[in-house]
Amino acid sequence: MLKQRVLTALIMAPVALWGLFGLSVDYYILFVSAIVLVASWEWSNLSGVSRSGSLIYPLSMALVLLVLNDIRSERLDQMILYSAAAAWLAAFWFVVQYPKKSIWKSTSARLLIGFAVLIPCWVGFVELRTSFWLGKEALLYILLLVWCADIGAYFAGRRFGKAKLAPKVSPGKSWAGVYGGLLATAILAVICAQYWGLNQKEMLTLLGITLLVTAVSVLGDLFESMVKRHQGMKDSSQLLPGHGGVMDRIDSLTAAVPVFVLGLKLTGLSL
Repeated sequence: MLKQRVLTALIMAPVALWGLFGLSVDYYILFVSAIVLVASWEWSNLSGVSRSGSLIYPLSMALVLLVLNDIRSERLDQMILYSAAAAWLAAFWFVVQYPKKSIWKSTSARLLIGFAVLIPCWVGFVELRTSFWLGKEALLYILLLVWCADIGAYFAGRRFGKAKLAPKVSPGKSWAGVYGGLLATAILAVICAQYWGLNQKEMLTLLGITLLVTAVSVLGDLFESMVKRHQGMKDSSQLLPGHGGVMDRIDSLTAAVPVFVLGLKLTGLSL
């Protein structure tokens, strides 16, 4: 299993880095769209759609992305990001209430939720390359944030992880892991603030956004875990040997990216 994971990572990492940082904006949008469409196919399976109907959902997602790319505006993007923030508040309530009966458990509700999860993520990724002066650096920052949160959570959870965060949803996650992730991303924020030459107020703003996004990234992970548990699935698919599916790799980002972009816009922090 370890050899399989390493081989997949050696192939996947260069492709991901090339797609996110080596392409022009137009091809970058196509690359991000392709990832979202694969994730939407996996989400249809997580929603309980039959195999014969599983292609209809990504096709409908593709249609939405085509229309959005054509009519995108600052106001529309901001409305979608606000909607994402509201959706993740609802997701928090669903996770807290699990396994009690809830509206998200129906197939139709989960299919609608898939749009609320993936469309704002797409908008956020597009915004990061097109709306901020740092462009690729802002994109790299959110990726590093999620990776640092995962690494901090892993080591803190292994060392101190006795109190479980949400045992009914994801038994492996602990409060110590959350604190470890927050500490790791706080350090990242301070280092990057120094690198970018931010003043004290801007650094504190970046730190606040970073800590909020770190917490939200945990929610993204928990929400997908909850849906998989309800559906009786360990992974969203087997597309990435040893790593599960695309949704398993971007679950934290689906929550983190739109909240990060919204935070930058609302605070006026220039990245």
